[in-house]
Amino acid sequence: MKKVVISVLGQDRPGIIAAVSGLLFEEGCNIENVDQTILQSEFSGIFITGIPVEKNYENLNKRLVEGLKDLGLEVFIKPLDHSQPRLEFCESEPFVYTTRGPDKKGLVASITRVIADYGVNVTNLQAVFRGGDNPSDNIMIYEVAVPPDVIQKELHAKLRRTAERLGLEISIQHRKIFEALNRI
Repeated sequence: MKKVVISVLGQDRPGIIAAVSGLLFEEGCNIENVDQTILQSEFSGIFITGIPVEKNYENLNKRLVEGLKDLGLEVFIKPLDHSQPRLEFCESEPFVYTTRGPDKKGLVASITRVIADYGVNVTNLQAVFRGGDNPSDNIMIYEVAVPPDVIQKELHAKLRRTAERLGLEISIQHRKIFEALNRI
């Protein structure tokens, strides 16, 4: 099987995943990974899918577009290109950085710029902005992979300075501590 990445976007409603997975099954495809979320009222789903070698991904795209148009969904398919060199990630320490504070433009850009400048990879990001100055209404949670050669004390000090400049509270925790504290 060849692999493709399928992105599906549109207004959320029940049955989207059933519709997408049903069409893929009818086409002889195998879903290998799925990540989906709802942001405000918008559905976003990414599917890594194996498709039969004889299938043309452009035709699969047409089939999905046609099959999902009644749900008002947008579809984009990209072949997984294994000919390009793959980024190899070394051992890393998993951390969770959580910020809270007034909503303003540039918060995500400023925090992720510091993270990127240290060669740290953001593996998951969740951000909810409800506007206004109430810190509990605006939260960003960054899950990151910190390489062993990064001087964590410097990185974390720079994150704290940046957060302070932006008027944000920041919590920096190893993921194991974060999970232990947030266990239900």
